[in-house]
Amino acid sequence: MACVLMHQGIGLDAFNASSERKAVHAVYECANSFTLARDLARGRPYDDHDGLFRRADTLLFALSEDAVDQILETCPHVGRRPRSAKSAAEQCSVWDDDPAVMGELGEAAQRYAETYGFTFVMHVGGLCATDVLAAIADRMHHDVEMERKVLRNELAKINRTRLERMLGPEGGYHNW
Repeated sequence: MACVLMHQGIGLDAFNASSERKAVHAVYECANSFTLARDLARGRPYDDHDGLFRRADTLLFALSEDAVDQILETCPHVGRRPRSAKSAAEQCSVWDDDPAVMGELGEAAQRYAETYGFTFVMHVGGLCATDVLAAIADRMHHDVEMERKVLRNELAKINRTRLERMLGPEGGYHNW
């Protein structure tokens, strides 16, 4: 089943002008957190994309660990959506045609989850499977507290790519 965001390219003006319910729904599709979505919607109007992105980051970093764990439950695992254009920035889109590499990646993600107690999440932004394998190996040296910080940074990057897709270009689309 493909992930389809209902709110794509709506523009900042439309987001600012939409009802709170619609704005919360649009942000929830991006962040998978009702608390973050509600608080971001209540912070409107935003003057520009950067203002909205900064506020989203602030809200994400203020969430409890339990709230972040709930977000992690919604994140698809490594390689779950091979080569997905819409998920290109996320670990689920990573793919390698070599089954051995994908096997290694799955095993590494499993070791990560067993070590830390939560799912591996990474903003991949076009990295290949071996790059993600190397990142997992690097992150396995962190203690849990450090890895929770790294994880939030990765979620913030993913949220930004989703919010950018939801809003569309800074100047909006020109409808002729």
